Amino acid sequence: MAPLPRADMLAKDKFSYVFGGARIQSYNDPAARGPGSHTIRSLAWNPLGQLIATGSADRTLRIWNPERAAARYSTELRGHSAAVEAVHFNPVRDAELASCSADGTVRFWDVRSKNCVSRLDVGGEAFTLSWSVDGSTMVVGRKVRDLQSPGTPLNVKPTNNEQDDILIPIEIKSPSTPTILPDGSSDSSKTTSTYTALSQYPQNVQTNATTFFNGMSTEEDPNLYFFATTGEGDVKIMTVPSFETVHTLKASTCACAAVSMAPSGRYLAIGSSDSLITLWDTTDWHCCRGLEGGANAAIRGVSWSFDGRFLCGASDEPGTGGHGLDIFYADTGEIVHTVPPTGANATIPAVAWHPSRYWLAYSTTNDGPSGTGGLKIVGAGSTTL
Repeated sequence: MAPLPRADMLAKDKFSYVFGGARIQSYNDPAARGPGSHTIRSLAWNPLGQLIATGSADRTLRIWNPERAAARYSTELRGHSAAVEAVHFNPVRDAELASCSADGTVRFWDVRSKNCVSRLDVGGEAFTLSWSVDGSTMVVGRKVRDLQSPGTPLNVKPTNNEQDDILIPIEIKSPSTPTILPDGSSDSSKTTSTYTALSQYPQNVQTNATTFFNGMSTEEDPNLYFFATTGEGDVKIMTVPSFETVHTLKASTCACAAVSMAPSGRYLAIGSSDSLITLWDTTDWHCCRGLEGGANAAIRGVSWSFDGRFLCGASDEPGTGGHGLDIFYADTGEIVHTVPPTGANATIPAVAWHPSRYWLAYSTTNDGPSGTGGLKIVGAGSTTL
């Protein structure tokens, strides 16, 4: 369980002064071979914020200690045979990590023992995953093979009549939840979680990113709800496991590739290819405001600070790192700080705020004439943030 939010939250007018004075720590992965060889596509903090996982295009999956930047203090988890597209820690089990890959598998890891404890073959190319806040359910997105050639823009539809993607729910049973056998008895021999892929649900539009929202569940309606962004600019609110669409947000005229719920539950942030992040009020689902940074690039990821007051977006378009990383204040939409540029041709493919501190992790590519990019964390080790 994540620590309670700190009482000394940064005021908007002091944010840039305090945050801008923090050190930016670089973490150099020994797997990086040269410029562009090691693009980190996904970042994830564990619930206590003691570890951060990185998943890369060169199939490297690594666990870092944010307090120690040297690679010898990190752990590489080996098994994927293609790009690691997404990583996510179990929200209620601090050492349990999930990763999905273009190799068609979803893998579950115990980061303490450094072992893969389960592997599910989902076929196609697994490109996104999201975990319910109680850790009991996961949704994995799988692209159907050969529908689109590499590099096809997100808003370009496939030319054939096959389904664009398939969403697959996964049931997770942890040791604290007894496994009920067919005869009704309880199996207490299980020492690790069990993972079961349920029925697949083809989608007739391109799905790009998903995230869960349990705020809509009640005693009368115990269903889990989650959001799925589409290549048509809509965001569907769906139930799990029925995958019925109960509401659709008309978020953009361009493809939407990022979605994130504020920890406070007040706002839903949606990132789109027109470089906008739109904020939606979760009480009546109206768009409150649009946020646009100076990079003017498609938004591929969005992350919130632990207090739900600050957020930033990621983009893998060349030149975004040359502008820097804009941080917005949610209630007004203004930019309160810009993290310094990382290189004229650099990109910033992924961002992730610490779960209880004003520490911001982000990935870069080609940050300098001979740089390989990699993981950076603003504020790592600081006791004032």
